[in-house]
Amino acid sequence: MTWNGSATGGGSRIPERSRADRAKAAVGLMAGWVALLWVLEAVDLATGGALDTYGITPRETSELAHLVPAAFLHFGFGHVASNSVPLLVLGVLAALGGIRRFLGVVALIVVADGLGVWLFSPSYSNTAGASGVVFGLFGYLVTRGFVNRRPLEVAVGLAVAALWGGTMLAGLVPQAGVSWAAHLFGLLAGAGAAFLLRRRPGPAALPA
Repeated sequence: MTWNGSATGGGSRIPERSRADRAKAAVGLMAGWVALLWVLEAVDLATGGALDTYGITPRETSELAHLVPAAFLHFGFGHVASNSVPLLVLGVLAALGGIRRFLGVVALIVVADGLGVWLFSPSYSNTAGASGVVFGLFGYLVTRGFVNRRPLEVAVGLAVAALWGGTMLAGLVPQAGVSWAAHLFGLLAGAGAAFLLRRRPGPAALPA
């Protein structure tokens, strides 16, 4: 007898979604996300910056409710534009591994990064933008392959590091008008997510 770990009890496995289906889902999700960022900034502009109040002001208890919305808001279209391409590309690469896992990774990054900003940003600052998520996805992709021990994921991580590594390192240097805290804690959260949400090996086939 051979145990193959099948959940169906009939010796056959439920087929995974095809690569094409996963790619379409990943691209559709990220295209919609980036479009949402532009729509929100258009609303912010039309309302005289009313949405900017949902950024994170450090160490005020009421601001904890802004941890999630702050990741979707920006200060001007130039700010949105600077985050759109890396968010789209890194998001698609991460989401190809499965939408459910990707949403878990993003949720962890948004909350952990927001808490880091809330705790360590300068007093009276107002922090918003998707760059924390961008840095988080970068950290996740670079770390994921080594954690999962999957050669293809390692290759993707190395390619991402080669393309964006210099930019990410520069973003960690404190500079006026830029939240180093959002970048640093996003990066750390993404790397942490690779460990917390790593793929577990399935049951081995045991001949008897």
